[in-house]
Amino acid sequence: MAKKDTDLYDGTKDVELDHTLRVYSNITQLIASPENPTPLVRLNRLNPNRGFQIYLKLERYNPFGSVKDRIVHRMLSALDIGDRTVVEPSSGNTGIALACVANAWGIPVEIAVPEGIPDEKKTMLRFLGAKVREADDALCPAFPSEGARGLVNALVKSPATSGGYVSPNQYESELNVLAHYQTTGPEIWKQTRGKVDYFFAGFGTCGTITGVGRYLKEQNPAIKIIGVEPSSSDHKLPGMKRITGLDAEYIPRILDTSVIDDIVEVTDDEAYRTAIGLARKDGIPVGPTTGAVLHAALHYARSNEGLAVVISPDDAFKYASFYRDILETAPGVVDTTEYDLCDLVCPLSKIKALDVIDGLDEGGKARIVLGDRDSLKSVAKELKARGLITAFETEGENRFILTITK
Repeated sequence: MAKKDTDLYDGTKDVELDHTLRVYSNITQLIASPENPTPLVRLNRLNPNRGFQIYLKLERYNPFGSVKDRIVHRMLSALDIGDRTVVEPSSGNTGIALACVANAWGIPVEIAVPEGIPDEKKTMLRFLGAKVREADDALCPAFPSEGARGLVNALVKSPATSGGYVSPNQYESELNVLAHYQTTGPEIWKQTRGKVDYFFAGFGTCGTITGVGRYLKEQNPAIKIIGVEPSSSDHKLPGMKRITGLDAEYIPRILDTSVIDDIVEVTDDEAYRTAIGLARKDGIPVGPTTGAVLHAALHYARSNEGLAVVISPDDAFKYASFYRDILETAPGVVDTTEYDLCDLVCPLSKIKALDVIDGLDEGGKARIVLGDRDSLKSVAKELKARGLITAFETEGENRFILTITK
């Protein structure tokens, strides 16, 4: 009796992928593409500004958990490896994707990481069998000679080791940009039906913002591309880089500054506060880098209109230890909740504001946004009578913000 062929695919010929069935011959076929995009999800509760809709591009839905899956497959496919070991500096996500693809293809891999990345990422790399080389440096070093990048450069270029190592070099590879130009950008354009007005992404290797920025600008030059960077070079936002103040020779070569319309600085506190707020209000667990990029988008939402897409590089689970430290040492980081009452006029705005205040725990904080001066005067008078601590700021002519501490 002939043996029954139980393989769904004939390995002797190429098979056109059918993503509706979601049956694949190998794991790399799950990596996002315009035919199989990562999802766009709208913010509903964290973003109260209806005139500025914000959608998250959730890259965690790539098979290895991050936006870096896209570039790793492209770069590794083009690399002349031979019998050498692939080595790459990474703050975690590229390393994890690289180890997964290398394992699927039977390629040895070593990853150089900054000592300060989350333990979860180091554990995952070791789980995947990658040799992990730790370097004592910042999470995203400024110079190619520093830390993890310097270690890899030495292995690849040193006469004693150069014959045994090869690096995809994500900081300089145009394939990094091309992957986003050919996949991430077209996905966003298609998913928004060409209605996207703003794109927000962090600076890291700069492949995402350059590739997506180029594609979207070609479709509509009016689209604004907003880059987000840490407010300090000493930060706790893995994978992000501060571009401002760097000498040109140290900025990633693949960054195309001509597509950047604005650069926004974000502090660690703002990034973590936003990420935790997103999880608690919209139920979307993301990493702190997403928190940073989203914070910039929320700031734009206060004074602009349109449709924005925010790149979300990965999820929260790789950063559990970082979040634990934040929650244990600064629990108040998530105590402030915003209530937008701009659609209400007095006395309804006053009634709703007092309901919010009465519902606060002792020591709790709330941001109440009012849309007219009568509401502001009425609520401020009540707060003064109660002896509550209040901070006041304005955003344009019709947004008055009271931050209350009970």
